Amino acid sequence: MNVKRWFMPAMILLLAACNTNKEEKFVRSVKLVQPVALGNVSYKSLSGTVKESREISLGFKTGGQIDKILVKEGDFVRQGQTIAMLDQEDYQLGVDAYQIQYDQMKNEVERMKQLYEAKSLNGNDYEKAMAGLEQLRVQLQINKNKLEYTTLKAPVSGYIQTVNYEKAEMVQAGSPIVNLLDVSKIEVEVDIPASLYMQQDKFSGFSCTSSLSPNVSYPLTLISINPKASSTQLYKMLLSLTDNHSTKLTAGMNVVVNISLTDAQPDASRFTLPVNSIFSEQEKSYVWVLENDSTVSKREIKLQGIDTTGKAIITQGIQGNEQIIKAGVHSLTENEKVHVLPESDKTNVGGLF
Repeated sequence: MNVKRWFMPAMILLLAACNTNKEEKFVRSVKLVQPVALGNVSYKSLSGTVKESREISLGFKTGGQIDKILVKEGDFVRQGQTIAMLDQEDYQLGVDAYQIQYDQMKNEVERMKQLYEAKSLNGNDYEKAMAGLEQLRVQLQINKNKLEYTTLKAPVSGYIQTVNYEKAEMVQAGSPIVNLLDVSKIEVEVDIPASLYMQQDKFSGFSCTSSLSPNVSYPLTLISINPKASSTQLYKMLLSLTDNHSTKLTAGMNVVVNISLTDAQPDASRFTLPVNSIFSEQEKSYVWVLENDSTVSKREIKLQGIDTTGKAIITQGIQGNEQIIKAGVHSLTENEKVHVLPESDKTNVGGLF
């Protein structure tokens, strides 16, 4: 009777404890980042020209008669693609002849090795045979290389500018069969006035646009500025396209180069944030702001673009004193409670201590 009296209350308490555990909510762990004020920026726009980084004259490393030319002017070729071939018959015969001599000598050396190990052959004779085999191996490799040289391949991706020879013509080693425009690095050349040259320490970003696609801006990276002025007091500045693979710009095209100049005084109306702290919904941009009660709230922002360090520029929506969720923004919901992870100390890699 006493057992039954205590059994029922114990079961009720156990079930209540299980239900309490089930009702506990999962709290996400997040890291924070604070907006950084952007310096005052002004812009200068100048006319520039797209140019290939280099033009390469391609020729065979050996002479002979052209058997095939597989490209024509204007063709785009990829790195490693075959452009032309020489008649290989004589070169193949040279390889075959030395291959036969090498195989024969190799078998002979194997027999001499057995005699040498059995003390039936003078060591000097065996060494001479080994040296002869090595000489044949070198000659065989030389002829194999010459056979390989009869195939002309593109060292880089680019466009065939000119084709200088026809099939069946005789050429010497090094004769320029084709001229190739290297498009692995497209460059933009622009002349800047002396007044802008004197402010080059304020240059903070570069981009260009084309009249063919005025709404597309191509980021640029500064290569060099010639310190010697031209007769018209202009300084030649050379820039490279940051992403050559997605651009539609080609050599000879005119573009407008936009130069950003940043003053040291910060601008309290514009801030930068990592791009992975921003998310989009219905064509609007947002960030998650950490509130005082450890919950997050969605804040709409206005974006201007990307700065030279790859961070997003925000012009509206934040004051600069907010704590913004740094990553994992697509997993959060409005008013969700979160746990803030501390930043790892540089001397404590992995937060082990």
